[in-house]
Amino acid sequence: MALAKEKKQISVVIPAFNEEAFIRSTLKCLERQTLPRNAYEIIVVDGGSTDRTVEIASEFADIVLLQRSKFVGGARNDGVRVASADIIATTDADILVPRNWLERIISDFKRKDVVAVYGPIEPIEQRMKYKIMLELFNKLSHFANKTHIFYTTVGANTAFRRDAFLKVGGYDEIPANDDYGIAKKLKKEGRILYDARLKVKFSMRRMEKFGVSRALLLWAENAWAAKRGKTPKVAYTRQNYSQQNAKQRTK
Repeated sequence: MALAKEKKQISVVIPAFNEEAFIRSTLKCLERQTLPRNAYEIIVVDGGSTDRTVEIASEFADIVLLQRSKFVGGARNDGVRVASADIIATTDADILVPRNWLERIISDFKRKDVVAVYGPIEPIEQRMKYKIMLELFNKLSHFANKTHIFYTTVGANTAFRRDAFLKVGGYDEIPANDDYGIAKKLKKEGRILYDARLKVKFSMRRMEKFGVSRALLLWAENAWAAKRGKTPKVAYTRQNYSQQNAKQRTK
């Protein structure tokens, strides 16, 4: 008779694609949380990497999945499906989270009306233009949610209740702006809380490669498209995660 899977307080879902240079740092941050390690699980969903991403992830993660759905939103959906906890946190494979990140998230969900929590992002690269740009982004997204202009979350720094997430159908499998879509759907189930103290460090490397001005323009166009229910354009900071057959490795 198979033993029942141990239920955790929180599950962390991380999509990854060819992130061998960065994912170890991300996973080490998650290993060093103030929350006891046996209270949470780490799930990495790999989009068909051809480098050592899966090998490195397997050193730290409780579960490593080969992605079966499309795009980053689909990767997160795959991770949620196998998660054991009632609270799901999502981040990216090149993000640095603070030691109290998970503990802070759990504390935010003590409010029964909250269905989703998200926080600000700060640049890893210490350049003034990046600091100013992300600070403006944080303030804009918070203002938009608070004034009901539109709702958003930040995929690299978001958490939600699993039952509400599944009820609304999870992330849309689209090339960009799935963060807006999930916020719009979850808002119907309860409150989306912005926690200014829930900060993570975000790599600007893809935006720099794409072009910062071009990226900002595209972000604005995609936000407007999402508000009108239109299909967004491309994702400047994301890889085109390929659709694969699911394969699971557990520690």
